[in-house]
Amino acid sequence: MTWFARFCALFALFASPLAAQEGEATSTEPRSELVVLETTLGDITIALEVERAPITAANFLRYVDEHRLDGTVFYRAMRLDWGDQPNGLVQGGTQMHPDRILPPIAHEPTNVTGIRHKAGTISMARYEPGTATGDFSIMISDQPGFDARPDSSDPGQHDGFAAFGHVVSGMEVARAIFDAPTDPEKGDGWMKGQMLAEPVRIVTARRAN
Repeated sequence: MTWFARFCALFALFASPLAAQEGEATSTEPRSELVVLETTLGDITIALEVERAPITAANFLRYVDEHRLDGTVFYRAMRLDWGDQPNGLVQGGTQMHPDRILPPIAHEPTNVTGIRHKAGTISMARYEPGTATGDFSIMISDQPGFDARPDSSDPGQHDGFAAFGHVVSGMEVARAIFDAPTDPEKGDGWMKGQMLAEPVRIVTARRAN
C-alpha cells in the first residue's frame, strides 16, 4: 500500500465504533473565513475556523488562494454500515500530486481546538500527526472516533484528526457525492470499494468574498 493510501485508510480505523468519544465543546462564536468549493454537482460553502484552528485553516486557505485545489476531485466515499444512516464521509483534494502539495503542517488536535467531528465538519486527511497536506474530508454524519483521545489506552487514538471548519451550505451536494457510485475494484486495503467510479471535480475553490 502506498504512503498516500495508508493515510487515507487510517480514516477507516478511526471511524470504528470502538473509537467513539463523547463530549461537546462550548465557546463563543469564533471568527471564520468562508470558502466556496464549486463542484460539478454544485457548490459547497465552508466556514473555516481561522481562530480556533489557525494553522490548519491557514493551510487550506493557501491551497485556495494559490488555486491548488482547482481541478482536483472528490475521489472517495467511505460508507459505514453501522449506526444511523447515512454514516461516513467524502474525501477529496490533491492526492499527493507533486505539483500541488505544500509542506506538511503541524497537527491541531480537537482537544486543543474544541472543534469536534460532527456532521458537516471538514477535517484534514493525514497518515501520522504532522503529515497533512492538501487532502480533506467532509463528515456526512457525526464521527466522534476522529476526535483526539489523549487518555485512550491505544496510542494511535491519542491525536485524532484535525477538524478546522464546517459546511454552512451545500450539504446536499456533499451527500450527492457520498451517494455516487463506487468502483468495487478501486482502492487498496481499507479503501477498496470506497473510491468513486467517476470522481467529482472541484472546478474552483475560492474565498466567498
